[in-house]
Amino acid sequence: MPRKTGDKLPEDPKELEGITKSAILLLSIEPTVAAGLLKLMAPEQVEDVTRELAGLGRVPENLRSAVVQEFYEVSMASQYATEGGLDYARVLLQQSMDPKNAERVLAQIQTQVQKTPFAFLQKAESENLLTFIQDEHPQTIALILCHLPHHKAAEILSGLPLQKQIEVIKRVANMEQTNPEVIKEVERGLESRLSAMLMQSMEKAGGIPTVAEILNLADRSTEKAVVEGLEADDPDLVEQIRRLMFVFEDIRMVDDKGIQLVLKEVDNDEMALALKTASEELKNKIFKNMSERAATLIKEDMQFMGPVRVSDVESAQQRVVDIVRRLEDAGEIIIAGRGGGGEEMIT
Repeated sequence: MPRKTGDKLPEDPKELEGITKSAILLLSIEPTVAAGLLKLMAPEQVEDVTRELAGLGRVPENLRSAVVQEFYEVSMASQYATEGGLDYARVLLQQSMDPKNAERVLAQIQTQVQKTPFAFLQKAESENLLTFIQDEHPQTIALILCHLPHHKAAEILSGLPLQKQIEVIKRVANMEQTNPEVIKEVERGLESRLSAMLMQSMEKAGGIPTVAEILNLADRSTEKAVVEGLEADDPDLVEQIRRLMFVFEDIRMVDDKGIQLVLKEVDNDEMALALKTASEELKNKIFKNMSERAATLIKEDMQFMGPVRVSDVESAQQRVVDIVRRLEDAGEIIIAGRGGGGEEMIT
């Protein structure tokens, strides 16, 4: 039975639903990696796991550790199965854990046995994969590229510094048949690094801020699909997520042309109130995109405004933010640093 938002997590990790485990795993890794994982999921899976993550709350360390440990065990079982088949994996797992746990882990990976070297990297987005392997030795990177689809290998290569590109290409060109044991050793090293990254000991909490952070780092199409999927049955949740995804101070990331479009829809009184608590950087950004006369009037309004309620300032800021988001959704402005905003622009 699916867990309802706000329900207390069970104390026993065995009672966790699969979707809850997925949400906890996403919580346990870096937001950029979590965003990359979301892109690999089907839309309905993204919607389910995002909803679960939003209602997760504080996750006790024992539960989080148990989920990460299970993920690690399944990954290792997959590796054993690759090396010598399921029977070989069964023997090794039964020697290292309780036989019942060994059978449970084997059942989970029986239909997902890896068939090719570095299969655990095959579905990773090129950008995330580049981040993961870029500091490896050129020989290691060359070995990995030789076992990736050509288009993905090309994307990885293009993201490396020029000198490293040359070193990697030379090694690919001179590479002959590689000893399977060497490949397995490299795979084990990479998986060990991945598991170490996952096994950080901090206790984290899920909830709406975590969802907002992940979606901020996801590409625009993923963000839109998730938000639209959630909006149908939980519009209040979507509104809370949206308010955290882009805040008033983030307007400084809008280019000058975009700022000018926003200013056309905000009157001076509203902007004066919204800027009351703004940083000097944002104020300067706004003022330089309006006429000198308009900027002077707003500065005078702010100076003689007197005490104002914080809630009034926040309401004014949110109305400006809503305008920015509407213009962004319409494709009329671009916010630097947003998911998908790193694409090259042609003028």
